[in-house]
Amino acid sequence: MQALNVSFSDIVDRLAAHKTLGASPREELEWLVSHGEFRQYKAGDVVVSKAQRITDMIVLLVGHATIHVDRGNGPRKVMEWAGGDVMGILPYSRVQKPPGDSIIEVDAEAVAIHSDLFPEMIIRCPTITTTLVHVMVDRVRHFTSTDWQDEKMVSLGRLAAGLAHELNNPASAVARSAKMLQDELANAEEASYALGSAILNEKERQLIESLRDGSLVRATTGVFSAIERADREDEILTWLEDHHADTEPATALSESGISVDALDRLAENVRPQTLDQALRWIAAGYTTRSLAVDIERAASRVYDLVSAVKRFTFMDRATVSEPQSIAQGVTDTVAVLASKAKAKSVMVKLEIPEPFPLVPAFGGELNQVWSNLIENALDAVPTSGSVIIRGTCEGQWVVVRVVDDGPGISPEDKTRIFDPFFTTKPLGEGTGLGLDISRRIVRRHGGTIEVESVPGRTEFRVTLPQSPRHA
Repeated sequence: MQALNVSFSDIVDRLAAHKTLGASPREELEWLVSHGEFRQYKAGDVVVSKAQRITDMIVLLVGHATIHVDRGNGPRKVMEWAGGDVMGILPYSRVQKPPGDSIIEVDAEAVAIHSDLFPEMIIRCPTITTTLVHVMVDRVRHFTSTDWQDEKMVSLGRLAAGLAHELNNPASAVARSAKMLQDELANAEEASYALGSAILNEKERQLIESLRDGSLVRATTGVFSAIERADREDEILTWLEDHHADTEPATALSESGISVDALDRLAENVRPQTLDQALRWIAAGYTTRSLAVDIERAASRVYDLVSAVKRFTFMDRATVSEPQSIAQGVTDTVAVLASKAKAKSVMVKLEIPEPFPLVPAFGGELNQVWSNLIENALDAVPTSGSVIIRGTCEGQWVVVRVVDDGPGISPEDKTRIFDPFFTTKPLGEGTGLGLDISRRIVRRHGGTIEVESVPGRTEFRVTLPQSPRHA
């Protein structure tokens, strides 16, 4: 960068042709030139460093500059300026430090105005000031949109990772059970042929079919503990040995829930040479049915997860304000974050009564709030900790509290947690935008978000107005 002596009138003439400020009165442009500094920049120069306080407004005459921001996923260009634009600090701006380095991409020339001169400039250059306020509003809108999109992409990445983990278990169960079912169908077919070759009377046939089609219990439902299953298998195995029967079906029979009394009735009412075929057929029938149930249960889990994600993202709904279910949104959010809770053995408890009032909301925006708050709570709590999401009605307001038993937020951090880009997480694990965006969303919905924290208990409290028909 160089400071040069250039003709005063030439610079004023160039400002008069400036895309942003050119329509301003000439006396105001002359004030800028007389109080500013003409500068030349080379490609690669850092105009404003993210590590430094912004002190100058830069009126670009020619050239090209960009700002790149790294929010944990590598630098990304979020804004650019060319000749005719204004960069750097602007009047009334509260930004102290930029989110990234502003770098010259193409050799540039500019007029720089120090921010100490802003009070006088506001008085002496009202037209320029008005124009710059509009520039600042547009810039804030652009950065806000970019921040929101970045946070959504980070949230989507975390969601995708958690969903992949959650889907992997039921998908693997389907594949595993389907393969086992293919083998068991062959065994069932052989057992059917063997039993069919035996000449059964009507009483034997009815008894065998009633045992096979009876209300059998799948051990994996949790009805039997591991010790109970082992004891039952030993009991069935002993019974088979005592009756000189094939012991191969012992495991399947023990898991089916069939009682020894039922087996005794079977042994008493069928001929000894038919007992083995009957037991094999009963066991094969139970195994094939239980595998089919496993496949159905796992497939239903996949369907439920996909449905939860669709509701969570509102991917099939228009982004308009309409009454939304807080209870459903929180439940879906917990579902898509379940893998994270399981990984830390965290207990997540929902205390939202039904029915619960609806709130007017825009699509999946509130779900992003629940996602940010619950995920932050899961990050904060220790292994085997707890997170409680509680919903209450207070007059015409709906209040959702996310409470965790983590170490708490320090008083110093508590005053900054809603600031953009502030995060206590390691680099790459947080953008510092989650709570800022959550507050924007809640405010957009006419509500408030507050935090109370002491060691061992942190509570984020979201208050929202009820839908008019529920108020």
